Amino acid sequence: MLNIKNGLIFALFFFSASFSFAQDDATRLDRILVLKSRESFLGQYSLTGNTLDSLPFHYAVEALSVSFLNLQARSPANSIQDDFTMRGSNFQGVRILLDGQRVNDPQTGHHNADIPLTKEDVEIIEVLCGISPARIGPDAIGGTVNFVTKRPKERSFVLELSGGQHQSLGQLLSISDKINDLGVRFSAENRESGGFYYDTEFKKFTASLASSLDLPLGSLNLDYGYQNKEFGAYDFYTPRKGYPSKEWTETHLINSGLKLKKDGFNIEPSFLWRRHFDKFMLDKTGARSNYLAHHRTDIYNPSFYLSKDGTPLGKLGLGVEYSQEKIVSTTLGKHSRDRESIFFDNAYSFTKRLSLDSSLRVDDYNSLDIPVTGGVRLAYQFLENNIAHFGASRAMRIPSFTELYYNDPTTIGNARLAPEKSLTYEIGHNLKNGRFSLSSVFFLRQENNFIDWVKSSPAQTKWEAQNIASSRVLGLEEGFEYQLSEQVKLNANYAYTDRHQDDNGYIYKYGENYARHLASVISFFKFGFGTQEAGITYKKCPARDGWLLMHAKLSLELNKNSTFFLSATNIFNVEYQEIAGIPSPGRWVEGVLKLKW
Repeated sequence: MLNIKNGLIFALFFFSASFSFAQDDATRLDRILVLKSRESFLGQYSLTGNTLDSLPFHYAVEALSVSFLNLQARSPANSIQDDFTMRGSNFQGVRILLDGQRVNDPQTGHHNADIPLTKEDVEIIEVLCGISPARIGPDAIGGTVNFVTKRPKERSFVLELSGGQHQSLGQLLSISDKINDLGVRFSAENRESGGFYYDTEFKKFTASLASSLDLPLGSLNLDYGYQNKEFGAYDFYTPRKGYPSKEWTETHLINSGLKLKKDGFNIEPSFLWRRHFDKFMLDKTGARSNYLAHHRTDIYNPSFYLSKDGTPLGKLGLGVEYSQEKIVSTTLGKHSRDRESIFFDNAYSFTKRLSLDSSLRVDDYNSLDIPVTGGVRLAYQFLENNIAHFGASRAMRIPSFTELYYNDPTTIGNARLAPEKSLTYEIGHNLKNGRFSLSSVFFLRQENNFIDWVKSSPAQTKWEAQNIASSRVLGLEEGFEYQLSEQVKLNANYAYTDRHQDDNGYIYKYGENYARHLASVISFFKFGFGTQEAGITYKKCPARDGWLLMHAKLSLELNKNSTFFLSATNIFNVEYQEIAGIPSPGRWVEGVLKLKW
């Protein structure tokens, strides 16, 4: 396996070569990582729609692997099941939003990526590390990911046909139009594969309908999404046990929002409903187990937000939110929980150079003490292009239904679990000067009652969810971007995380499964016949060897309406395991023909 030193030398050689071949008449590429201004609550990184098209991934979720987020994929390159982790959190500790509304699955974070969108439906993916505004919610322990949908603004037609290794086939259709003030888009995508390994075959179908109505004072959006997946789940939840499992999921989602603005007042009511079905068979052969589970969860989330710009105290915001989560399950039982929330935020500038953002949130759960969460961030601009910032925030996460009530032949939940609580501090510096930008953040997070799946001794029969009394997470993040010319752009990210916890000698189901070192380098360049991309990612978890993967996407513009893409992931065919004990695919090459009018 290549080590990181050799990988970086190779990357520098590759990018130097690509620069020398770049043409002068190419179109400027969109920035992949956008450093927000000091008026935003914190450093925020965004993947834009054009950048998503340039990366060699079929689904928008997979593109997050080049950000500071640690995407733990059980079937990389296909987004069959992805876990979001950030800054040493587990897969439950990242808040997932769709147009600013929470869509985290209450059954388990393993289903958080079941968002019924095709890549033609996504405008921007925002990654917010660490400190989050109160409006986002109380449970962003490690950070937040927000999928911003594309609004239908013009008439267009997109058709994609793809095929490649492992008997993979794909078809995507997206049609949009706008007549007067009404915009509508319909997208449908089908993907299937014979699998890269025994019991890793899959079928996946996604459809979405988006509508947008322009109003005199704003806009009204109403969207519906549907997704159906059937896939082999070899050892997905039983690492190294050799269970040929199978899983079926189905997702329905309605997302609506109204935005009105007049005389500095902003009014934003919204509503989201998500229903998720999950059927899981531990052993599809029946040789070792006849365990079969059915789950249905529902999320209802209406909210209302009112803000006023230009007050003597700066921008003031006040919001209320109600959330209800339900589950009906053959193994977890029937449960329901409600949450009523009120939150306040404020953005105030003392001078042109000094600003303060603050937020406070109170959440009333029907079975818990009322927690108070929130955060502050102070930013100071010194010199012309330098911003220093300091922040602190408090977060809390209640256990998932699986952590509380699950029971199968290998794993058991714990109804006595207490909520996780964290306190985060961070200090950072942002520099942006012309074509060059650099960001640095140091953070410290102190946790109480962190939840994980553990055994007290090897003799214990089942993994059990337990609270870890105290934990400390320390780390840094470095982001770099350089636009060498109108034709060539370079992006690089590096994150280091060190986690220490008082674990009482527990044995962990997935081991220390956070990324201690996480790095990516990406080059975008344009020849006269199309935009090209190549990059590398490096990841190392504690007590495991690291792995270095290379990906690339080459494009050939056949004419103004058609483009052929050749994409490849894990080009060097590296053997690795994203999650210890669960196989990951080797090289995966596919060709795509895209027609667009």
